Amino acid sequence: MGTTPNVAIVGGGVIGCAVAFELARRGVEVSVWDRGIVGAGATQASAGILAPYIEAHEGGPLFDLTVRGLSVYEGFVESVRSASTTPFDFRRSGTLEVANNENRARELKSRRSPLTNAQWLDAEALLKSEPSINAKAVGGLLCPEHGYVAVSDFVRAMKEAAATHGCVFHENTRISAIQLEGSKCVLEVGDERTSVNVDRVVLCAGSWARALDPLGELRERVRPIRGQLLHVHSRLARVEHVLWGTSCYIVPWTDGTLLIGATSEDVGFDQRSTLAGVSSLIAAALDLLPGLGDATLLGVRVGLRPATADGLPIIGPSPANARVIYGTGHFRNGVLLAPLTAQLIGDLIVDGTADPMLALTSVGRYRNEA
Repeated sequence: MGTTPNVAIVGGGVIGCAVAFELARRGVEVSVWDRGIVGAGATQASAGILAPYIEAHEGGPLFDLTVRGLSVYEGFVESVRSASTTPFDFRRSGTLEVANNENRARELKSRRSPLTNAQWLDAEALLKSEPSINAKAVGGLLCPEHGYVAVSDFVRAMKEAAATHGCVFHENTRISAIQLEGSKCVLEVGDERTSVNVDRVVLCAGSWARALDPLGELRERVRPIRGQLLHVHSRLARVEHVLWGTSCYIVPWTDGTLLIGATSEDVGFDQRSTLAGVSSLIAAALDLLPGLGDATLLGVRVGLRPATADGLPIIGPSPANARVIYGTGHFRNGVLLAPLTAQLIGDLIVDGTADPMLALTSVGRYRNEA
């Protein structure tokens, strides 16, 4: 490309901040626009699990995408840490999928072949590894490559790192519309319709991206799915790995607290926490870790995750106008795929290189719909 473009990123969640850092460190003039505080949307309700062999164990494009996403994580984390003073927890402590009966055990054992270092633990080995697990469990599948990142701190670190490289953040600033005029993208800011001209727009606004899409490509192709998550502290239950049961997962933080997630509710743009959602998570967590009955409930987090019909995110330029680039539809894999999404978009904008993976994630895959 001849000159470096001026790029506006609409949406300051984990995807938007990752893209901002990647572009800024590569010399692009970048601004981030968010209607609230950076990282306050669906991002704050994420447990930060990095587990492609669980999330996409069925195989296919999502499996390839998430495995590749995990492979670039450590390098991206180191780049962020080198440009930021904000600490954040990133651990490859492994995941344990727990089998509560023999049918579940057979299912998990059948998944060992595609997992490089997956290990089956029988009931005795499982309880030795995680003594707090329900003693009725018959075994578990350990995947040591997996881990988690403390998402809110990670986003703050990426924001600082991006700002260090010149990125400007506009928080509590609503973009009311995006227009395409000549060679420019025009952001209409707030009710006063102040205009800001840029060369490219990257839409990372999650479930709200479709309302801002100037080309109408997203339409109903991205929809919100409510996820509720609990933050608790337990004096009795001690956990080393990320635990995955049939109806919940549990993430241990280094401060001794646990995250329990998550519901998956197709209720539109309803961001309420509900008794039904909270009680279902509590019941599932108690079945996995009986000692949690003594836990203190520290809070309930709710986020609207942007989902697509085929489970793949929408990443890449619009086939109708390459000045509009999408980075949405990641559903439960936004944290896992944030660094890879940033690199794919960075290569596209800075080098003009379209990674072959973008053919799978392009919104153009919907073009043949009736």
